[in-house]
Amino acid sequence: MLKNGSVLSRQDILKLIKEKKLICGYIDLKTQLTPNGFDLTVENIFSFDSSGSLDFSNKERVLPKVKELKARRKKPADKFGWWHLKKGAYKVRTNESVKIPLDLVAVAFSRSTLLRMGAFVQNAVWDSGFEGKSEFILVIENPRGIKVKENARLNQLVFLKSNKADKGYEGIYKNL
Repeated sequence: MLKNGSVLSRQDILKLIKEKKLICGYIDLKTQLTPNGFDLTVENIFSFDSSGSLDFSNKERVLPKVKELKARRKKPADKFGWWHLKKGAYKVRTNESVKIPLDLVAVAFSRSTLLRMGAFVQNAVWDSGFEGKSEFILVIENPRGIKVKENARLNQLVFLKSNKADKGYEGIYKNL
């Protein structure tokens, strides 16, 4: 039995994937399941085309406009293409969708390979009750940029056991 604050193991995550559909839409379970987490992969990358606005109540919240960037294939026969990203910030949407139970919370971190390239991800907390695809920010600090192939693993999601929430996430990003 897991105690509150415990990080779920590979076996715990696998059990929840099979029994509760904790994660769906993954590419290769064996590759993406890590000893203490799950690697999320890139479905889309977007550039920011306008500013945003944020207030306390969210009544005046305005999300910035984004433009989807197209991955380019090196050869016509290639199954997947590459994004050639310059220094800057990008919005990334994952292939995977998650379904966080009321007794878990998730946080995510950059994969170490990404850090070694001069890039990192910024994430919010995946609250209890959140369901849907995830989005996060990819920040590239490498002055020469980086290349990212479609379906690359960028982000490692870690699940923590928590007290069962009496109410789950109900914000605008649910079922994205």
